[in-house]
Parts: sequence; C-alpha cells; structure tokens
Amino acid sequence: PTYEQVCGKRTGHAEVVKVVFDPSLIELTKILHVFFALHDPTQVNRQGNDVGPQYRTCIFYSDESQKTTINQVISQIQPTYGSPIATEVEPAKAFWPAEDYHHDYFERNPNQPYCSLVVAPKISKAVKLFGDLYE
Repeated sequence: PTYEQVCGKRTGHAEVVKVVFDPSLIELTKILHVFFALHDPTQVNRQGNDVGPQYRTCIFYSDESQKTTINQVISQIQPTYGSPIATEVEPAKAFWPAEDYHHDYFERNPNQPYCSLVVAPKISKAVKLFGDLYE
C-alpha cells in the first residue's frame, strides 16, 4: 500500500520501523526498552497528535522466542504505567518500505515542525537514556 492509502485508515497497516539486529551485539530486551521509553505504549490508535490505526503501538516478532521475550518485557514494565500497555504483539508478515521521500526524513527536514517539535526531543531523550548504544 502507499502512504496515502495507509493514511486513509482502511488498509489495517501501521507505520512502523523495521529493525534488523544481531543478537550477539544487542539483546532484544534492550531494543524493547528503547522502544517503550520513546513512545507512549498506553495510547490506542494514536501517538501524540497523530491519530488513527496506522499510529497504533505494535511489535511484530520473527519467532516464538522473540514473542516470549516481548511479552516478558511488557509484563515487567506494565506496573510502571498508570494505564494498560496497548502494544499489539503479532507475528511479522510482509513489510512495505516507505516511499523514498520518507527515508531519512528527520535528517533531510530537521526544521519541519514535526521534526523539531516531536522527533528532535525523542532523539535527545534516546541519547540521554541510551547514549551507550550510539556510535
């Protein structure tokens, strides 16, 4: 589907980031802690001012081991939230990369309001909380 189709809220797709990692270099649990720290996993079908099912909080796993780890982390961190974690946990299916103009969007458009008001603070928070992961 195209970006416009997904934004039409009828495809059932979510805007996501595909994370490919080497578990000998970084554990899934660390990636999950970054994921949960940088967004509100209690919001249903929204993130901040972005509203719609394409903005739902979700994680797609590759195998049962990942599913188990994801559910364990959710159970561990749930008590730190005032509302239930709404993150959907589903098996990975087809992934459609975004159109080229969305690639490296923040790097290409740092002065866009969304980038300066939403993305930049998240990057600052990530560096503060997980600076040891940056090269």
